[in-house]
Amino acid sequence: MRSRIAELIKCDRIPVALIRTDCKPEEALMFKENVKGCTIALLNAASKGKTAVLSEPTVGCNGGKSGAGFKPFKLGFIEHFLSTGIEGQKEGEFYKESPELARVFVEGLPSIRHEEYLLLKPYSQVQEDEIVDAVIFLVNADELSALVTLANYDQPTQSNVEVKFGAGCAQTFLYSLVNQDTEKDICTIGLTDPSARKCIDKDLLAFSIPFRRFCIMEEKAEGSFLTHDTWNSLLKRK
Repeated sequence: MRSRIAELIKCDRIPVALIRTDCKPEEALMFKENVKGCTIALLNAASKGKTAVLSEPTVGCNGGKSGAGFKPFKLGFIEHFLSTGIEGQKEGEFYKESPELARVFVEGLPSIRHEEYLLLKPYSQVQEDEIVDAVIFLVNADELSALVTLANYDQPTQSNVEVKFGAGCAQTFLYSLVNQDTEKDICTIGLTDPSARKCIDKDLLAFSIPFRRFCIMEEKAEGSFLTHDTWNSLLKRK
């Protein structure tokens, strides 16, 4: 499918469609079971034209299982790992000041409907009969500025784009799926998670859009600033 937003922004990466499905394309990239890999590496591949797929058995990272919506965290370890660690056993990430704060964060993570697979598919390869849940753009600073501005273009409020603390996969997958399911037209900036950034170019962030909102933004793009002088002047920097 064609994205007018991607055409006007002239994105360096292909937008990636998130599709919850019970069918796995045979050619899709997928981690092997019991092999630990970061789901953001597969998102990166999808933004370059590859179809990738996630499933609960093949996502070896508990953060990835939670961030893709397959399985919530179990308390007992994660609140220590996210904060100060377990002395003599496991170094902590120090993303939260204390296990207590980490526990509050984990307990506040949403649960969502999931299918057997979460498909990461280049939007340009999506078929008309496929049901898309969200669209993710991997963008540089100029491209991010365009998407943030477009997300606010037709809205009277200031709560249309969020940045949430969390694993890179939760930022890019989980919250956009939650917003799609709850009919909230809120976009999410993601990949501010230092642990996930090793799987992505240093100048990129993610911008995730619930599909219902994406369709509206696609319609609005043509009449917006994206077809006028200020944005066209920024395009000369590409």
